Amino acid sequence: MTNNNGLKLGTTIYSFSNEFHARKFTVEQLIDKVGELGVGPGVEMIGFSHIREFPNVSDDFAERFKAAIQRNNLVAICLGLNADVYRRRDRPMAEDESYEYHKPQIEAAAKLGIPVVRCQFVAGPEVIRRLVPLAERLNVKLGMELHAPETVNSPTVMAFREMMAKENSPHLGFIPDFSSSAKAVPNGFLNHFRQIGIPEKYIQIGVEAWSMKGPFPERIAEYQKREKAAGAPESVIRGMFFMFAMLGRMDPTAWREIIPQTVHIHGKCFEFDQDGNEVAIPYGEILPVFVEAGYNGYLSAEWEGHAFFDDDGFSKVVMLHALCKRILAGKSTVLEGAPS
Repeated sequence: MTNNNGLKLGTTIYSFSNEFHARKFTVEQLIDKVGELGVGPGVEMIGFSHIREFPNVSDDFAERFKAAIQRNNLVAICLGLNADVYRRRDRPMAEDESYEYHKPQIEAAAKLGIPVVRCQFVAGPEVIRRLVPLAERLNVKLGMELHAPETVNSPTVMAFREMMAKENSPHLGFIPDFSSSAKAVPNGFLNHFRQIGIPEKYIQIGVEAWSMKGPFPERIAEYQKREKAAGAPESVIRGMFFMFAMLGRMDPTAWREIIPQTVHIHGKCFEFDQDGNEVAIPYGEILPVFVEAGYNGYLSAEWEGHAFFDDDGFSKVVMLHALCKRILAGKSTVLEGAPS
């Protein structure tokens, strides 16, 4: 997946969902945009979002994808898979069904020459364990995305860590998503709450509860308790829940525990201040942890503000790349480097 250049930057074209969903760009044109903006060399995409008929990948698409990567001197670094265990309303997938659902998605990554796939915890440790022989045969790494509200020591994550320790396969690992180590709720989130009619007093109670220290379940319980005591209706409480689900409070230094098993990184971002700093994610605290621990791989810039805003995703990714370069300018481990 990597050479010996340490932490290298890339971009997931998921960041450009506003532009893609508006049908202003094709996948190949978005890859060209990554090259044009200089926000490579890594390129990540999501199977079901960006590939028609996925997990089937036509020869034509594979050729066009690889040609776009090559002409821009980029590197295909990660493909997002879906677990979708609740496709049926009456029951979740059985393990055999889930295994068969994942198998062609991993094969699609191999066909496209993508060395890492993003997997989801909801698949369960046993399904992922059963997929290891396939991943090893195809030389594709299975990366479990560790996204807020999970932490490196939450029960869900510990179940996977225990499984990985037993398997001891270099094709198993984690994909840290920096959303788990947020320091603040972006103003854009708060403005969204205001736009949908949530009174300011309930918003402030929510922010105060979010800012508390402690595990996710305790903070959620306190949030609900305080909102109910203030008279907030259930619709308001549910309406602000996503800030807890999308933004965790884990200490950035806690990432050290899983860096040896890290196969890729999602550099989450939402909005930036006038100095070019990400307002929610403390990059100045997080990136040195990975560099000093010797992480050798890619970080995909992932702007997720499109979930709430119609802003331009291109400019946000450019700003995140600039921020990362500023932070790491004095580090001995180079963050870009030529494609391997």
